[in-house]
Amino acid sequence: MQTMPNHFEIYRTQAQQYDLLVRREDYQENIEKALAHIIPREGLILVELGAGTGRLTRILVPQARLIYAFDNSRHMLDAARTALRNTNLQNWSLAVCDHRHLPVQYRLSDAAISGWSVCYVVEGDLNCWRSELEKVLVEMRRVIHPEGMLILIETLGTGHESPKAPDRLVPYYQYLESTGFQHTWIRTDYRFRDFKEAEELTLFFFGNEMLGKIVRENDEIKLPECTGIWWLMQGS
Repeated sequence: MQTMPNHFEIYRTQAQQYDLLVRREDYQENIEKALAHIIPREGLILVELGAGTGRLTRILVPQARLIYAFDNSRHMLDAARTALRNTNLQNWSLAVCDHRHLPVQYRLSDAAISGWSVCYVVEGDLNCWRSELEKVLVEMRRVIHPEGMLILIETLGTGHESPKAPDRLVPYYQYLESTGFQHTWIRTDYRFRDFKEAEELTLFFFGNEMLGKIVRENDEIKLPECTGIWWLMQGS
């Protein structure tokens, strides 16, 4: 029987291996391009939920005025701190907290953004996921100014070349769209150094099922990935 890796245990103890995986994703830099169309980041104060090892933080920090990045795993943030220090930028801070209780003052920021993270709040309590999701959205709204923006980034299918949302997340995405979020999707394929690395990292995070989705294209070893971006202006 197929057993998925325990992502919560990975986030608690295996930050370095996880960071190696996510550094292989989106080699075409489509996330940065898509965000540039949604919100001009230059000079903005940003709040990031679920920063992990800083994959999204590293995209945002060069243009932001300030970025306050949070995660509930100190282990992951330790890796993020090392990576951010290597940028020689100082316009960032990291802290441990839950998405539903951000240590940020009212209307501090221009945008609140979360990548691949709010889904775990939804999955954490399948009986009360709407109320738990709404707690996160209320907190995101609280920390942005009246014309600020909420942005959520989530998977739309690992191993797929066109969007195919995981069944368990379909109600979450439908809820966002029913409450006024706009959305788009992009390809954020993983590109690996060789088949050995592809198999090791894919097995590490996605399990055996995804090993058969690894492909060779023009002498490059890839795992297809579709990613969705949802956004909402405060007050809309």
